[in-house]
Amino acid sequence: MIKNKINNVILYATLAFAFVGCSEYLSELPDNRTLIDSPDKVSQLITAAYPDQDYALMAEIMSDNADDKGNISSVEQLDLQLYQWQDSNLEERGSPVNYWNSCYEAISQANQALASIEELKNKFDLSTQKGEALIARAYAHFMLVNFWAKHYDVTTASTDLGIPYVLEPETVLFKTYKRNTVQEVYDLIEKDLIEGLSMVGDNYSSPKFHFTKDAANAFAARFYLYKGQWNKVIKHADRVVTNPASEARDMVAYGNMNLTGVRMLYNSVDEPANLLIISTNSIWARRHRSSRFGLSVDKIRPQLFTGASNPFNKNWAYDTYRSNQYTYFTPKYNEYFKYTNESAGIGLPYLAQTMFDKDEVILNRAEASVMLENFNEALNYLNAYIGNKTITYDPNTDILTESLIQSEYPVIANEYTPAYGLNDKQTSFIKAIAEFKRRQFYHEGFRWFDVRRFNLSITHELDNGSDIVLEKQDLRKQLQIPLTAQSGGLQQNPR
Repeated sequence: MIKNKINNVILYATLAFAFVGCSEYLSELPDNRTLIDSPDKVSQLITAAYPDQDYALMAEIMSDNADDKGNISSVEQLDLQLYQWQDSNLEERGSPVNYWNSCYEAISQANQALASIEELKNKFDLSTQKGEALIARAYAHFMLVNFWAKHYDVTTASTDLGIPYVLEPETVLFKTYKRNTVQEVYDLIEKDLIEGLSMVGDNYSSPKFHFTKDAANAFAARFYLYKGQWNKVIKHADRVVTNPASEARDMVAYGNMNLTGVRMLYNSVDEPANLLIISTNSIWARRHRSSRFGLSVDKIRPQLFTGASNPFNKNWAYDTYRSNQYTYFTPKYNEYFKYTNESAGIGLPYLAQTMFDKDEVILNRAEASVMLENFNEALNYLNAYIGNKTITYDPNTDILTESLIQSEYPVIANEYTPAYGLNDKQTSFIKAIAEFKRRQFYHEGFRWFDVRRFNLSITHELDNGSDIVLEKQDLRKQLQIPLTAQSGGLQQNPR
């Protein structure tokens, strides 16, 4: 879905002025905008309330999925900065600055929609639009706080620096913002999420490009997982998935398709497991294969090429392709290039990217069960899940058990150390689930969030033989506030 943004519906919030530094965009008074006077116009506003830039590039390259493949002559400056966890202020597709800007633009659109809904409440029933706008606003803030602030820790969240939570559209040219604490941000996300869940619907012409009931509950399950409220994870996950064996993405079936077919289906509305797809202006379809920093031969051999990393010693059902002698990738992305001037060959690259799917819901459900020490329940979900990911899987003999998980995913001292603590059995289960997620979501950026929430240490090797280490509590795990935002008054992250 390519978002149809309504010209002059709303000026960027002053946040966007501070973050983008675009004085021309604020050359008009905020009240000089198109009149929003119908449900149709409100709905059009909300189509732009989703970030239109991707985070996969930055999150994947910063994670332990990336390696220095070397012997690639051209090195993108952004990729090199991200791989070395350097603060970047480059404004280009896939950069932290662009994703920050995109999230706040989406929030601005959601806020204008909510203000218009309030003005029209006595004329039309706009409850479903309000539900979507609230959840979209919560989602953009959730992504911001999980890149630019510390992961939620109930013991420190009330003092940890968060991000500005913006609740109103702009009515003045200049406004000063402050950083809410992580606790304040999570409280406001939860408020928007709960209210939005009570109203959000499914009646869309293209439902998978919107927060439907299922997508919203999938978001709630992730939110409460990050917050450590395990019973709520289960409650919301159970509203999305009722039969995990049949609802998980069937990677074995993907193996019967050619490269083009896999790329077309993976992030498509035709894939039953997909819950929310967002269209992004992105070069990731190219860069995940061509970047010097990514899935190398050394990374992929122990992860996917042999059965050693599969608990049943069988091959994973993830197809891998070689771009060159140094680079491998798992096929997921099919770029759509929209020409703005076809004769000149000028245009914009777009990707459909899945933000929520049933695989994540299943694994989040299993993780919550582990944290409640309901290990048999967790095993039921994990056994249902892994059957669709393992070639020649035999449900009669290939059975995950507590002892198998503990032997295949042994406890390593000081490896997985989330704020809430784990016993040995929980550690093995959590490690297994994290490794299942890692394989399923290659190239999607999800691994970075597990690195943060489990306080994992990462070593990035450079082709010149030197190593760079990201320690467990390394402050660089919080992206630096963009310089333009700092110049607008926002406090920077400590370094």
